[in-house]
Amino acid sequence: MKPRKQNVLLLWMLVCSDMALAIEPISTTIAVGMAAALTGFLASYQNIFYYFHECCRPEWIDFNRTGLKNDLENKLFGQHIASRIILKAVNGFMSNNNPKKPLVLSLHGWTGTGKNFVSQLIAENIYKEGMDSSFIHVFTSILHFPHPSKISVYKSQLQQWIKGNVTNCERSMFIFDEMDKMHPGLIDSIKPYLDYYDKLDGVSYRKSIFVFLSNAGGDSIVQTALDFWRAGRNREEIELKDLETSLSLSVFNNKNSGFFHTSLIDRNLIDFFVPFLPLEYQHVVQCAMGAMKARKIKPNTDVADMVARDLVYFPKSERVFSVKGCKTIASKLDYYT
Repeated sequence: MKPRKQNVLLLWMLVCSDMALAIEPISTTIAVGMAAALTGFLASYQNIFYYFHECCRPEWIDFNRTGLKNDLENKLFGQHIASRIILKAVNGFMSNNNPKKPLVLSLHGWTGTGKNFVSQLIAENIYKEGMDSSFIHVFTSILHFPHPSKISVYKSQLQQWIKGNVTNCERSMFIFDEMDKMHPGLIDSIKPYLDYYDKLDGVSYRKSIFVFLSNAGGDSIVQTALDFWRAGRNREEIELKDLETSLSLSVFNNKNSGFFHTSLIDRNLIDFFVPFLPLEYQHVVQCAMGAMKARKIKPNTDVADMVARDLVYFPKSERVFSVKGCKTIASKLDYYT
């Protein structure tokens, strides 16, 4: 920290803390004079606190539209449908100063296809601190809600957590991972926060973002992609309309899904069901090249090829799609580099 900024911060802390009491006794005239001098000195540093400490202000929360577009184009591989939906949905929501409801995204697909990664890209292009922001809250089903017998307790806690955090910052982001492992009925407890309400108990949730990540529905997505492949059609020909209806129905009717018969789907509170297609060999190679670049290692196509060949593919006879997508790329690179 530069000396001048450090001195200003210490002075600000002195003025704003109980340390000021230690100066007394002091005459009123001197006190007024000191106050005037400090006011003038700090005038150009009126936002000093916001500079050093993350706050719910534009200095820390500012959507980078171009950044998200570039990240989706250059860092996410094989997901033309998801990229298009995410970009349009987030752009539209963040450019609307008066949204009618929170943005609710439900990302579905096999493991390793990019669901968590996309959540990270959204966060990095909205919050200055990215995933480390205090305004991003991640819930993992098996970690935060492990016991079926405590669903009523979890419902109450979840409502309190969301209300408290949105009260603190209306631009909060909530990520629910492993929704396919969440106890059915639990997620319905937050339905009011996702609905078209101006305020609930004085709190507005309309500028918050809710992202659900799930493997549920992944099999139906894979089947559609496989049908296209066997018909000799390009995967880029797959459109949202080819997947959306079957995806929402399979998620809603799946007893092993946290969305099983949920009113969130019934009431159309999920704005977008985002399908993530299974990844092919070429996409795994791209993932490996991207991972090397992120590690500041010179990209090596031979290494990327070895990593891709080392993965398991489905169906076994045709080896079309990587079973784990790009999930194990990092550990494979550790072995080959």
